[in-house]
Amino acid sequence: MHDAITDVPGIRVGHDTDLTALTGCTVILCDPQPTLGGVDVRGGAPGTRETDLLSPLCTVNEVHAVVLTGGSAFGLAAATGVMQALEAQGIGYDTGVARVPIVPAAVLFDLGVGRADVRPDAASGARAVASATNGPVAQGSVGAGTGATVGKIGGPASTRRGGLGSASATLPDGTVVGAIVAVNALGNVIDPDADDQPTAFADPDQPLGAMGPMTNTTIAVVATSARLDKAQATKVAQMAHDGLARVIRPIHTPFDGDVVFALALPAPDALPANAGDLTEVGAVAADTLARAVLKAIRAAVSFVLAPSMVL
Repeated sequence: MHDAITDVPGIRVGHDTDLTALTGCTVILCDPQPTLGGVDVRGGAPGTRETDLLSPLCTVNEVHAVVLTGGSAFGLAAATGVMQALEAQGIGYDTGVARVPIVPAAVLFDLGVGRADVRPDAASGARAVASATNGPVAQGSVGAGTGATVGKIGGPASTRRGGLGSASATLPDGTVVGAIVAVNALGNVIDPDADDQPTAFADPDQPLGAMGPMTNTTIAVVATSARLDKAQATKVAQMAHDGLARVIRPIHTPFDGDVVFALALPAPDALPANAGDLTEVGAVAADTLARAVLKAIRAAVSFVLAPSMVL
């Protein structure tokens, strides 16, 4: 076990990281197929793609990958590269005339940290697919977390490096729940088991500089080996948001675009998980996502913005 989302059978993760422009993307691939998904959007400034399709009211019950990416709305182009790479492998929803990969995506804003004119694109998404494995997940200043920052609510003096983190847990019956998150929050990251200080993991000698009020968002995927239907996957995504609230304060502000996706094996006809099992999966998803956030911050590498990069 890797204490990562890749402990969930069939989940692979790949990153594309640009350490010069300080941006990147992360792809979560679902194999074997089909996998179904849910989503819950809580932030007031989200940037997303294909989230409507995940509604239990919508027809398609397949998800082939999820993309977490930097680059603000520009970064959604990374999902196109993931689609192209999957199409080349014959993966996608069978429309009768072509297979269309279903690739929901969410973005965070990192344009003010490195280069605003360089952001993840289709080639970035394709590279992330090519690098994907079911092994240990690189964490910290990688992939979608490369240019992430946190603590911006306190201004330049409190702004610190965010990052990407992943964790997993196994239930008594063997069900696995995993999480992966790119943490780019307006709020402070706080370890509830530590001293409850906003700078619990910050290096006070490495300030980042002022960031604008719309430069935030925490985006995540939780996955489970439990067999769920789409409505239940959506409930797990909702419950998982509680994990963000435990360690990021404040969260879900008008200036954050917080999004949590959920991935699960589809239930056999008329046999989704019972309410008790669903409750346990959702509760563990919240705990696991909270721990992934803390791992992201602990693994991040501090850096200082060049004066020309300060907003």
